[in-house]
Amino acid sequence: MTNRVEAVLARVGYPEGLRGTWRAAFAPESRELVLEVELPGQAVVPAVAQYCYKASAPPAVVPQPRKEADTKAMYRDLVARLALRAIDEAFAVTPPELVDVVAFDGHVNAKDRATGKAIRPRLISLRAGRETFEELVLDEPELDPVQSLPYLNAIVSQHPYDLEPVRPVVTFDLAKYKLAPERDVIAGLDSRPDLVALDPIEFEHLIRRLFEKIGLKSWATQASRDDGIDAVAINEEPLIGGLCIIQAKRTKNAVSAETVRALAGVMHDKAAAKGIVVTTAWFGKASLEFAHRTGRMELIDGRHLKALLLEHLGIDALVGLPKLPPGWETRDLT
Repeated sequence: MTNRVEAVLARVGYPEGLRGTWRAAFAPESRELVLEVELPGQAVVPAVAQYCYKASAPPAVVPQPRKEADTKAMYRDLVARLALRAIDEAFAVTPPELVDVVAFDGHVNAKDRATGKAIRPRLISLRAGRETFEELVLDEPELDPVQSLPYLNAIVSQHPYDLEPVRPVVTFDLAKYKLAPERDVIAGLDSRPDLVALDPIEFEHLIRRLFEKIGLKSWATQASRDDGIDAVAINEEPLIGGLCIIQAKRTKNAVSAETVRALAGVMHDKAAAKGIVVTTAWFGKASLEFAHRTGRMELIDGRHLKALLLEHLGIDALVGLPKLPPGWETRDLT
């Protein structure tokens, strides 16, 4: 799907200087296509508004510089037009039964004027449903692209010419989850806590804090067996991120393959981009092979969890298993 979209869009003609790089990602469960588009920089707007003939001796053609306010307005309009065109083309080349939503992120590669360092601010972020987008009459001369973006609930830089960035649109509905109040479990831990000895709620909140520290927005769910989900997390990067559902298994035994397969079903039901099973124990061959085949699941065993806690939270934990799992060494427990 993404290769076809990228190939078709690459053949669409653009005036020189307006075509940047495109990347696409597709979430089949939610029928959502994500486009990450490189927008042109401010230099694309000509600095000269017009040329005037001067009847002097000798005669001369004198350039008239464009007013700064006009330059900024033209750039804002251009960015809006490019966003609408990209979304329109994406819907045009994808069948409705496969793609119902297009999420668009428009970035520009530039230099920070204060530091000279390379930056990549996001100027537009939006998520448009096919039905809503088709309400726009794009070939109507009186259509104002700048006003169309708020109609689509886009988040748009108020000062795109000044490279003022915006946050990405969060496209995931957290209302379907029963979220538990946050709890600072770390403050009450021993200096070298035994992960197996933690109570289930402590362990779930510890896992939430871990993924939060790694860089995800995360929440623990209430202890009401919410489809087997112990936490939900969001990575807001549009191409590599998405809604992630997490199961935390504080156990002394291997996590069953049935548990891993069941999580795949929950992922489909929740239209999640990724599923993670975290355990104090280990996974068998069938679980590892199944997760590998899905391509969207990650299995974190006790020794990997131990290393992540030390790296990201500074917690030198113990894993109090009664026997050494296959392939582990004693140091993996202590």
